[in-house]
Amino acid sequence: MLIGLNRSNLLSPKQALASNEKRIIVNFAINYYSHFQLINMIKNNFLKFCICVLFFLLPFSFIAAQTINLKIIETSDVHGALVPYDLINNQETKSSLAQVHTYVILEKRVPGQEVILLDNGDMIQGDPMAYYYNYIDTTQMNIYADAMNFMNYDVATIGNHDIETGHDVYDKFRKEIIFPWLAANAINTETNETYFEPYTVIERSGIKIAVLGLITPSVPSWLPEFLWKGIEFEDMIESAEKWVPIIQEKEKPDLLIGLFHSGVDFTYNDEDEDTYKNENASQLVAEQVPGFDVIFVGHDHAGWNFKIENEDGDSVLIVGPLPRARTIAVANIEMEFDSTKGMWNRKNVSGEIVETKNYFADDHFMSKFLLDLNIVKNFTETPLGQITQSISSSESLFGPSEFVDLIHTAQLEITGADISFASPLSFNATIDSGWIKIKELFKLYRYENYLYSMDLAGEEIKDYLEYSYGTWFNEMSSETDHLLKFKFNEDGSIKYSSRTGSAELEEVYYNFSSAAGINYTVDVSKPAGDRVNITELSDKTPFDFDKTYTVAINSYRGSGGGGLLTRGAEISQDELSERIIQSTDHDIRFNLMRWIKDKKVIKPNLIGNWKVVPGDWWLEGKAKDYELLFGEKPLPPQTKSDEPKN
Repeated sequence: MLIGLNRSNLLSPKQALASNEKRIIVNFAINYYSHFQLINMIKNNFLKFCICVLFFLLPFSFIAAQTINLKIIETSDVHGALVPYDLINNQETKSSLAQVHTYVILEKRVPGQEVILLDNGDMIQGDPMAYYYNYIDTTQMNIYADAMNFMNYDVATIGNHDIETGHDVYDKFRKEIIFPWLAANAINTETNETYFEPYTVIERSGIKIAVLGLITPSVPSWLPEFLWKGIEFEDMIESAEKWVPIIQEKEKPDLLIGLFHSGVDFTYNDEDEDTYKNENASQLVAEQVPGFDVIFVGHDHAGWNFKIENEDGDSVLIVGPLPRARTIAVANIEMEFDSTKGMWNRKNVSGEIVETKNYFADDHFMSKFLLDLNIVKNFTETPLGQITQSISSSESLFGPSEFVDLIHTAQLEITGADISFASPLSFNATIDSGWIKIKELFKLYRYENYLYSMDLAGEEIKDYLEYSYGTWFNEMSSETDHLLKFKFNEDGSIKYSSRTGSAELEEVYYNFSSAAGINYTVDVSKPAGDRVNITELSDKTPFDFDKTYTVAINSYRGSGGGGLLTRGAEISQDELSERIIQSTDHDIRFNLMRWIKDKKVIKPNLIGNWKVVPGDWWLEGKAKDYELLFGEKPLPPQTKSDEPKN
C-alpha cells in the first residue's frame, strides 16, 4: 500500500465545532433542570421528566430543521489520477481520487450538512492507468467507472478528452456508471435528442437541486470525426437558454447548478464574447443566462473561485479546481426554509478551494485498486527497445531538438509522407539512454492523437510555419532580447503564473510546431509572418509553393487544433476533413511503440533541416530564456551518442 490513512488524525474543524456545540447544550440543560430540582422530578415521575426534556429540545430541533448547509464538491480534469502514484516516473504523488474520497467521507460526517459529489469531465484519459483500461484490458468494467461508483458520485459531465477515447470506450463507460453523465449541448444527429443526459435533479433534505451539464463545443476542431461520429456540439449559450426555462418549468428546483466542461477565459485562442461556439463560455453563460446559482467549471486547468453578476443583477458563484485532483472546488450553500411560503431560499453562497495534499489516501480505496496499480505498473515497465542517448523536451521550446526530431523521423517512416509537422507535447520531460519502456512513450507522446496524412500546398505549408513561429518566437532587435514570446504586465515586467510561479508564454508550448522533410531558416529579426525561408526539400529537390505535398500531422492539429491550419494556412474548418488522405487505425503512441520494437535500437539525432538566425542572437536568447523557465543554463549540444545502459 502506497500511503496509509491514520483516521485518528482526521477530525475536521467542523466535527470539532459540532462536538463543542453538543457539550454547550448538555451543560445548559443540566444547569436549567438543576434549577427546577430535576433529581426529585426524575425520582418521582420519569415520564414527566421525558416530556419536559422533549419540550425543551423541540424548539432547537425545529430551528435546526429550517436551515440546511449544502456542500457541493467538484472534481474536474482528473486525467486518470486514481491513486497517489506516478506510473511514468515511478514515484508517489500528493493528489488523487483516493484523497478526494477521504475528504468526501469526512464532510459527510459533519452534522447538519448535506454533501453532493460532482465530476466535470476529462476523467478517463491522460494516465497509463486510463490507457490500459481503455485500450488494453477492455473485458472488465472500466476502472474509473468502478472507482466513481465506489465513491458515490451523484452526477458528472463528459469532457473533450473523454470523447477522445472513442465511442467504444465512452459508450461502454456510460453503461457502467450508476450516475447520470451530462452534456445538454451534445446532440444525437440521428434522433435530434441529446446524446447524453441534459440535466439531472438531486434531492437532499427536501431541497431540489437541478444540475445542467454542458461540454465545450470545440470538440470537432480537435478530434477526428470518427471519435464523435453522430454527435453535434451546440453553442453553450444557446443550449443554456433552451434548457434553463425547461428545467425551471418542469422541475421547479430550489437551486440550479451549472456543470460545464469549459473554461472561464472567453478571449483564449483569439476568441471573444461574440465568438459562436466559444471554447470557454462558462462565464458568458453565467452572465447572459439568468437562473444559475453556481457554475462549476473545468477544461482550462486554471482553478477559479469568484462571483459575477448576471444580467438580472443576481450573484452567480463560479468555481473550478486544478487538474489531476490537486484541488477540489467546493460550493458552500446555506438554505433556509420559509414556512410561510413553503419554500427554500438561498441564504449564503461561498466558494472554497481545497488542497488534496492535506488528506491521506483512503485505506479502503487503496486496497480496492492496489492490484490494478500493480498490473498497470508491470505493463508500463515493458521494454520496447534501446535508445542510445538521453533526450529532453525542454530543448524543444527553443529550437531544433532530438526529442521532436525523433517524432518527425517516426512520422515520416510510418506514413511515407513528404513532410512532417510535430510539436513538443511535454514541457520538461527526459527520456534517459538505455532501455526505452512503455512508460517513456507517455513522455514522448502524452495524448491519444491519431496520425494523419494530409494534402497541403507549398504556400499553405509556409503559412502554417509562419503562424507557428509568429506565436513562438519574439521579434528580436539584438542579442539581449528574449527569444520566446512572453506575456508582460502593464509595467513591462514578465508576467508569472500565480498557479505555477513560472514565466508565462503567450502561446502554449504544444503549439510550437516545426517541420521535417524541408530545409528552412527562421529569422527572428523579422516580424511575424515574414520569418520563414524554405530553400528546398531535404532530398535537395526544389520546393514548389504551387505544388501539393503529403504532410504527416497529428489528428489534433489536422482537425484544426491550435489554429495553425485554419488561421495560419487559412484552410476552412469544413475543408480540413477533405484534405485527409489517410489516418492510422491506432493512436500515435501505439504506432511509436510498434516502430521502436521494430527498430530495436533508436539513435536520436538532430535532423539539421532548420535553424534560427541570426545564430548568435538565438544562442544568447536561448540561454537567457532557458534560465528564466527552468532556473538553470541549457546543456551543451550532444557531440556523441552514449552507449545503451543494460
